Amino acid sequence: MTLPPFVLPSDKADAELADTDISASLSRIADALERVAPPADAAPDFDVADAFVWHVTPDRMQPVAQVNRVALELLVGINRSRDTLLSNTLQFVRGLPANNALLWGARGMGKSSLVKAVHASVAQQVPQSALKLVEIQREDLPSIGRLMAHLRQAQARFILFCDDLSFSHDDQHYKSLKAVLDGGLQGRPDNVVLYATSNRRHLMPRDMIENERSSAISPSEAVEEKVSLSDRFGLWLGFHPCDQDEYLAMIQGYCAAYGLQIDPARLRAEAIEWQATRGSRSGRVAWQFFTDLAGREGVRI
Repeated sequence: MTLPPFVLPSDKADAELADTDISASLSRIADALERVAPPADAAPDFDVADAFVWHVTPDRMQPVAQVNRVALELLVGINRSRDTLLSNTLQFVRGLPANNALLWGARGMGKSSLVKAVHASVAQQVPQSALKLVEIQREDLPSIGRLMAHLRQAQARFILFCDDLSFSHDDQHYKSLKAVLDGGLQGRPDNVVLYATSNRRHLMPRDMIENERSSAISPSEAVEEKVSLSDRFGLWLGFHPCDQDEYLAMIQGYCAAYGLQIDPARLRAEAIEWQATRGSRSGRVAWQFFTDLAGREGVRI
């Protein structure tokens, strides 16, 4: 039996095969890197919405078509904080000096609602201001420098909103925020103001501050570093638990706004019973009661 002749591949064929393998390997590596660290989106288009949420990995602005908020006039019992924040925001959109604001205090008393309501009210009063609301999550604070770079280049004016801001003993995110608020060479852009909400006035747990005093080598310096973050907010707006009259006024305001008609004596009795079962009175509890009442009465909200 005669065997076919054995032909060695040419150098050219070897080179083409090697190039193909290398190209395929590089493509797989590139695909893997894209999955691990996707490229950032192009510069955001701030004309598509009035509110955005900042996300990372990759960096992007997610437009919010409809913001979850209540009207400014429905926020009862926080008149001083409402007027102060509204005035500060009007100064800001008019190009006048304005402060960063820390809204702190009792839970459920309208801190977050006030920021969103003020944004809507000012945008309506001064439509040419192009005022935008941008929310950033606490865990994304290390990326705030990159976010500021986007906002600094835009023509609009921005309320940077960080809800429920607080830090634990081993949390270093506050250092990223300190530099933006009142430090660094660039500092805060002229077209950005920061509004944050927190249950704590100094943004740190009390036991953390006390621990620093008792265990640090230089107690006063350690404490100063922690509490200096809240000092960088020019406005401190306190929110305190409401009394029964304010709680009932909130509910009556919701009923009037949504056209829910009910016997006043029945409304008062059911509202008091509701807050007694919850063990607290606040704007949030008032809204939850009204939501339940509207559902039972067949009123859409």
